[in-house]
Amino acid sequence: MPRLFHRPPKYCLHRGTKQAVVSLAGQRVYLGPYGSEQSHEKYRQVLQDWHRRRHEQTPGGQQPPSEERLATVVTPAALRSKWRSGVAVSIDELVFVYRRHAREYYVKNGKKTREAELVVEVTGHLGKQHGRTKVEEFGPVELDAFRESLIDELDWSRDYLNKQVSRLVTMFKWCVKKEICSPRVYEQLKALGGLKKGRTRARESEGVVPVEDALVDETLPALPEIVAAMVRFQRLTGMRPGEVCELRPCDLDRSGVVCFYRPWSHKTEHHERDRVAAVGPKAQSVLGPFLDRTEQSYCFSPSESVERARKRAEANRRTPRSCGNRRGANRKESPRRTAGDCYQVSSYRNAIRRACNKLGLEVWTPNQLRHTAATEIRQRYGLEAAQVVCGHARADVTQVYAERDLRLATKVAEEIG
Repeated sequence: MPRLFHRPPKYCLHRGTKQAVVSLAGQRVYLGPYGSEQSHEKYRQVLQDWHRRRHEQTPGGQQPPSEERLATVVTPAALRSKWRSGVAVSIDELVFVYRRHAREYYVKNGKKTREAELVVEVTGHLGKQHGRTKVEEFGPVELDAFRESLIDELDWSRDYLNKQVSRLVTMFKWCVKKEICSPRVYEQLKALGGLKKGRTRARESEGVVPVEDALVDETLPALPEIVAAMVRFQRLTGMRPGEVCELRPCDLDRSGVVCFYRPWSHKTEHHERDRVAAVGPKAQSVLGPFLDRTEQSYCFSPSESVERARKRAEANRRTPRSCGNRRGANRKESPRRTAGDCYQVSSYRNAIRRACNKLGLEVWTPNQLRHTAATEIRQRYGLEAAQVVCGHARADVTQVYAERDLRLATKVAEEIG
C-alpha cells in the first residue's frame, strides 16, 4: 500500500502534559487540554491553515523558497545591514536566524540537545502571534501578553513558563550581540521578570520527591534483570540517570577499596566542571557482573537485555521444537527499531513505568532515586556530604534534591515547645 504523504495532521494526545497536539512540518503544535472544545477549535484552525498552505503558491506559479534557500539569504549579517540602514527587522526574521544558531550551538557529543528543541518550541508560538511585529516594537507589555496567552492556550506550569520566556529573552540578548537591534529592547524585556508563586494564573508543577525504598523493592521483580541492576546501583550511588546509562569499565578507577567513576560525558561539562562519583563496596557488588566486557563497552546494554529475554523465553518454551516458530524465524528483515548498546534515559524511565503499571503500583522515576539517595546522605552525613556525592557546585542546588530532615526540629519542639 503506498504511503500517504499529503494526509492532514492528526489530533493526538501528548501523554506528558495531557495536551492535544498535532505534528506540523516536523514540529509539535499544542492545542490545549486533550478533548476540550478549545483544543478541537484550534485543531480546525490548524487544518484550515494546512490546506491553505498546501495549495498556496507564489505569483510566478512556483513554490515558496525552501528553508535551505532562505538560510543563504536571511543571515545575521544580512539582518545587521538591514537594521543599520534603518529598515526594521521582524520577529519572524529574528526567529529564523536564532533557530539556526540554536541548532548549531546547543550540540553535545555531535547530537542536538533538548535545549535546541525547547527554543524551537517557544519561538514557534512567538512567531505565530508576533511574527510580523518589528523587533524594536516588541517590549515588556507584548511579552507579558504573550505569556498570558500561553497560560490559556497551553496550560504550561509556572516553572516551565518562566524557563521558556527566559529563553526568549536570551534570544533578544543574542540579537543585541549580533547588532540586529538596540540594547534597549533586551534591557526592557529583562525588566519583566518571572511569574511569582501564588501571584499568577499559571498552575504549579509538582516537585520531584524521594521514592520509598519499599516501593522500589516491590517494583524490582517486574523489571528486566539489567534494569533492576541499574536501579540498585543508582540507589546506592545517587548518580544521575544519564551517568548510570553511560557507565563503561574504562571510566572506573578500581585501584582502591572505593572505585571512582569519571563519566566521559556529563551534565555540567560545558561549564568546565569535573564530575567524579564514588562507588562503594555495595554498589561494586551490583556492578561486578557487568564488568566482564571490553573497556569501551557500556556496562548496561539494551541489546544484552533483549538477548537475555530471548534466551529465557527459549528456555521456558513449552511447544516442542519441531513445532511452531523457531527462534528468529518471525523477525522482520529490516526492523524500524533495534536495541542499541547504551540505554537512553527515556528508555530507562519507560522500563520502570511499564513495570509499575504491570504491578498496579504508583509510577516513580529514576530521578526520584537520586532524591532518595541525597536525602539519606544529608540525614546521616550533612548537607556538604550530599553536595559532594551529587556533584553539585552550590549547596542551594543540593537543597532541592535533599529533603530537609525534620527529626531534629521535632526533638527540639518536644523538649522546649
